Amino acid sequence: MKGVVFAGDRRIEFMEFPDPKPGPDEVVLEIKASGMCGSDLKFYRPPAGTMQKALGLGDGNIVIGGHEPCGVIVAVGSGVSEKRARVGQRVMVHHYKGCGVCPHCSTGWQQLCVDGVEAVYGVTGHGAHAPYMKCPANTLVTLPDELSFETGAAISCGTGTAWGALERLALRGDETIAIFGQGPVGLSATQLASAMGARVIALDVGLERLQRAKEFGADVLINPAETNDVVAAIKEFTHGLGVHASLDCSSSPIARLQAVQAVRTWGKACFVGEGGEVTLDVSKDLLRRQVTLIGSWTFSTNGQRECAHFVADRKIDIDGLFTHRWKLTDAEEAYRLFDTQTSGKGVFLS
Repeated sequence: MKGVVFAGDRRIEFMEFPDPKPGPDEVVLEIKASGMCGSDLKFYRPPAGTMQKALGLGDGNIVIGGHEPCGVIVAVGSGVSEKRARVGQRVMVHHYKGCGVCPHCSTGWQQLCVDGVEAVYGVTGHGAHAPYMKCPANTLVTLPDELSFETGAAISCGTGTAWGALERLALRGDETIAIFGQGPVGLSATQLASAMGARVIALDVGLERLQRAKEFGADVLINPAETNDVVAAIKEFTHGLGVHASLDCSSSPIARLQAVQAVRTWGKACFVGEGGEVTLDVSKDLLRRQVTLIGSWTFSTNGQRECAHFVADRKIDIDGLFTHRWKLTDAEEAYRLFDTQTSGKGVFLS
């Protein structure tokens, strides 16, 4: 089969790979939807393997891209019970592989494996930008019948990441949250926070993304490029106090600092974007305001399942995140457009 490989320097290559066959405790999926995530650009743009090494995620071996898999099980290996996985089952994939038995893996957090994450699918292990994908059965999360494969792909990383961060923030319906960056993760956070009943202040430098944030439930829109003092603007909408919580999805050092400074005393700020740095005045920005700073790396299998049920029960239109639907053969054009970061989310459909 042919799979999409991030060849570095904004190049896509279609390479030939053997059709996957399941080993013990593994399954093979026919991929129905493979989402494009903003973090894919971190591997698409630089020289091949550079970002994997920088993030401590392997040596940059050649792998099939795509870490938002959703599809149907077509083959099951030995040792997999029918209760865990069966042919024809609609599933999402928690896109990490750990040892499977340590305290973190056994509670659904394989990316936090005590021995180090063995594979991040689409980054250090073969991902979903291909007709088929092999993965351990314990990484599967059932896709509710009410949800499309596209929604399942989004929940498998971008939307699930937003959910995980909001859970870490313990956001309540009577609170206000500022969400920095309205790309796929930020827009998902805006959708979910609004559905939770919270008041949402959405920030982005892109006018189209701000408009989409409004459509997805944002109560207040702020364009930092047109605002002299972003923190003051946020406080203006919160009676001078600041927000209860903030979430940075941009990885911008300036946005990260503003996310911390914009929360009120006893507030919480969360970062989800990979890479980069931020400089804080620890006393002024954190200690003397009793501010909690949280780093959130995606979600657990249980969190992924809870997110899917939340979306299904509340009929949240996650499909609305997708502005472009592609065939796998369109991958070069798809990533050229996605690289501009002016469009919405894309997905490859079979």
